[in-house]
Amino acid sequence: MRGHPLRILILLAIVLGAFQLTFQPLGFDGLRPVLQPLRPHIRLGLDLQGGTRIVLEAQPRPGVQVTPDKVDAAMRVIERRIDALGIAEPLLQRQGTDRIIVEFPGLQDPQRAKELIGRTALLEFVDTDHQSLPEGAEWLPDNRRVRLPDGRVLTLPKKVVVTGADLRDARAELDPQGLNWVVRFRFGGEGARKFEEHTGRSIGEYLTIVLDNRVISSPVIRARIPGEGVIEGNFTPDQARDLAILLRGGALPVPVQPVEERTVGPTLGRDSIDRSLRAGWVAAAMVVALMTSYYGLGGLLASVALGIYGITVLGAFTALGATLTLPGIAGFILSLGMAVDGNVIIFEKVKEELRTGKPLRTAIATGWRRAIATIIDSNATTLIGAAVLLWLGSGPIRGFAVTLVIGVLVSVFTAVFVTRWLVELCVDGGLAGWFVRMARLPRPTEAAA
Repeated sequence: MRGHPLRILILLAIVLGAFQLTFQPLGFDGLRPVLQPLRPHIRLGLDLQGGTRIVLEAQPRPGVQVTPDKVDAAMRVIERRIDALGIAEPLLQRQGTDRIIVEFPGLQDPQRAKELIGRTALLEFVDTDHQSLPEGAEWLPDNRRVRLPDGRVLTLPKKVVVTGADLRDARAELDPQGLNWVVRFRFGGEGARKFEEHTGRSIGEYLTIVLDNRVISSPVIRARIPGEGVIEGNFTPDQARDLAILLRGGALPVPVQPVEERTVGPTLGRDSIDRSLRAGWVAAAMVVALMTSYYGLGGLLASVALGIYGITVLGAFTALGATLTLPGIAGFILSLGMAVDGNVIIFEKVKEELRTGKPLRTAIATGWRRAIATIIDSNATTLIGAAVLLWLGSGPIRGFAVTLVIGVLVSVFTAVFVTRWLVELCVDGGLAGWFVRMARLPRPTEAAA
């Protein structure tokens, strides 16, 4: 009986810890524990929760080449913008050399997000001397002419004083009168010095604020400005907040263009979950029935170990922040089958040892030792395949690989340790006779015949 209390405590800790991670029945209000309604906290992918998937393609421009480094940098900028939007758990991944996939699980109105993440957001403060420009005027690609909102073209070379690259902060707020929304910005480093020097020597002239070549406002400089100021432009609250997000996130190093957009309804996801759950329950019931009918008490203990395996895998998903998708569920079910195989291998090895006349405890120890090598060999090849999928795959393929890796690792742990602990607990508790009977069971091939 030595060691059983510790093993029981470890199993209880695993089950309760995984259950807490997955369903979080216990929350905390400060340091005070609070009971909460049971709710799964696993991240669901686009195909299960519904939402929007957008594929962006980097667009080369004169003087701007698309390289993997620039696409990676664009992904970081887009990620900052999405984080600032407060969208929960978006997924970003690169596809090929020039595409970025952005998934927004749960987002049903993607228009605002699409406009925000696709804008280059190159902010420029342009010296236009004594020329004021109306909002909406746009510099043409030669940067020497400006097209006014009424269609007229004005010759005005673009003289950039400072860009948004040196911005340290940008916030949307109401003006001091509380009537209009503005964006307050602050420069740092070299940008702050250039900004202050220019405003100091150009009092009475116009400093035009340009975003992606389009004029936002063209205020007159009335005093030296020490590296900070406000952008006015008749903004709505959302427009002011979006502009602040764009400026804080920085400019895209390469323009991107949406080339594909797909919206998945939550009904389809809900239906997929319901079907998967039904399939899972049916499969689990069949496995329990088959294992128990053939191996008796050993099969029942193996089923208990599989239950521990299931809740542990879900807890691991939640703890690692893995996203569960339909391919991920397939990986989970595949690893469940491998967990069953592991228990079958173990019991067959124990049966072989019992048939040679060995005592039960010796047969269990020897059978488990022989089975471990086979289990590790078979699972190692699966892990290698999953690692390759994880390395080279993307999207659903990576989701499948992640769940398969987690499932295989947990299945090996439950087969090698949990099932054995349960078997030894029952043997020491006076149920040895139930396991000795396994020696009289036919081999699987004989049973099949």
